[in-house]
Parts: sequence; structure tokens; C-alpha cells
Amino acid sequence: MSQAHTAEHDPNVYFVPHGSRWPVFASMALFTAMFGLATWFNDVDWGRTVFFVGVAGLVAILFKWFADVILESISGYYNKQVDVSFRMGMVWFIFSEVMFFAAFFGALFYTRQFALPWLGGAGDGVATNYLLWEGFSAAWPTAGPGEVGGAFQTIPAWGLPLVNTLILLTSGVTITIAHHALKAGNRPQLLLWLGATVALGCLFLVFQVEEYIHAYRDLNLTLGSGIYGSTFFMLTGFHGAHVTLGTIMLIVIWMRCARGHFTKENHFAFEAVAWYWHFVDVVWLGLFLFVYVL
Repeated sequence: MSQAHTAEHDPNVYFVPHGSRWPVFASMALFTAMFGLATWFNDVDWGRTVFFVGVAGLVAILFKWFADVILESISGYYNKQVDVSFRMGMVWFIFSEVMFFAAFFGALFYTRQFALPWLGGAGDGVATNYLLWEGFSAAWPTAGPGEVGGAFQTIPAWGLPLVNTLILLTSGVTITIAHHALKAGNRPQLLLWLGATVALGCLFLVFQVEEYIHAYRDLNLTLGSGIYGSTFFMLTGFHGAHVTLGTIMLIVIWMRCARGHFTKENHFAFEAVAWYWHFVDVVWLGLFLFVYVL
């Protein structure tokens, strides 16, 4: 505890954690999961079992790893310098996620504005259209030349997508109210509104699963539906994965709030998760507009 005391009160001391075995174990679990996934995709009988064993091991390791980090935090090991580095790390992490989605939105933009008109005969694509894809109409949405995957229908923007948009916008309000409650030292209100945010995140995921089932079962809209199907599921699927991760983080933060880990002045873990959740909200607004509406 002397080290913790020093790190807490001396601004010139930057806490460096002791050697940890968790990165090595996490690498082993991740390798096991990916090896199992590869063999599963190649129809090896035991591939699926190996994959889920690796995933279960990775989840257990991450649980213990983050438990160690939380213990360091509540023990007073982190000073102002560490807090600043955490904030910088979270900013760069969210920036990398922005670039991640920018690449996918860029692929959608390129497909609609350049590749599709070219295949339809616009500009230098006249010869290509005449020789290879005569009669192809450059209209969006499309499965591309040859109607890969067959005819399909799109999901109307003003049904479940609009409901999910309202859900995420509401969750941005509830987590902001929870943040104000935390800064005011009102733990009951904090837990109530943070719990509401978790519930809204779960509801979003339930509706997205329902949407996917409807797309596959009734609309013939699948990952095999050409360029539209691949971009649709790429963007919505990765966003759903981010909502899942954000919801898990919110649940962890809710439990930490219930245990009294945060104070009015010291609660960056809460702020980091709130930043991430607002990022997820903003990405969905762009996705709703460019994937469902336009």
C-alpha cells in the first residue's frame, strides 16, 4: 500500500503495473478460438468445440485481467498522469473506430457513386456494359450484375430501423442523465438511469436480431445478396457488435457504481464508456441515413 500511497499523492510518480501473465494467456486463448474457427469453416468435426473453448477461455481471462485493473484503480494506484494517459488512450481508440467505420462507409459510397454507374454504362463503362452486362440497370439497391443471390427486398427505413434509432437516441439521453447523477452524488438516480441505458441497449439488439431473421426468412436479403447484401450486413453487423460490446461495458460499469467504486471527481471509467456509447449512437445515425433511407 505504500506504493499506492506514493502514486496517489506524488504527481511525479507514474504507476507501472507489475508483470502480468494475462496477455500471454489471452494470446493463447485467441489463437485457440481462431484455430477452431478455421477448422470449423473447413468442416472439421471438432472445430466448433475448439472455437467455443477458446472463446470461453478468452472471456474468463479478460474477466480476471480487468478485475486486476479495477483493483489497481480502487486501491489508489492511479494519479493524474495515469488519468491523462487513459483519456488519451480512449480518444485514440474511438478515433480508430471512426476510421474503421469510415472505411465501410467509403466502400458503400464508392459502390454507389462510381462502380455501379460504370457497370451500367456511364462514362468509360459503355463498352463493359455492352460486352459483359448488357441490359444491366445501375439502380440502387442491387445485387450487382448477374443478380447474385437472386431477387430480394429491402427493409423499410420507417419500421424497425426507425424504432432502433429512437431507442439509441433515448439511450444517449439516459446515460447523460446518469452521468449528471454521478457528479451530483445521487447513487439511486445513477443506477436507475444507467440501468435504463443497459435495457435500451439490449432492446436494440433484440430488434436487430428480429430484423435479421425477417431479412433472411421473408425478404431473401442475405450475405449472399450481392453488393447490397454484403454492405448492408457488414455495416449493420459490425455496428451491432459494437452495441453488444458497449452494453457489456455498461453492465460492468453499473455493477461498479453499485459497489461505490466512483466518486464525484474520480469516475473516468464511467466517462470512457459514455464516450464510447455516444460514438455508437452517432455511427447509427449515419448508418440509418445512408443504408436505410437513401
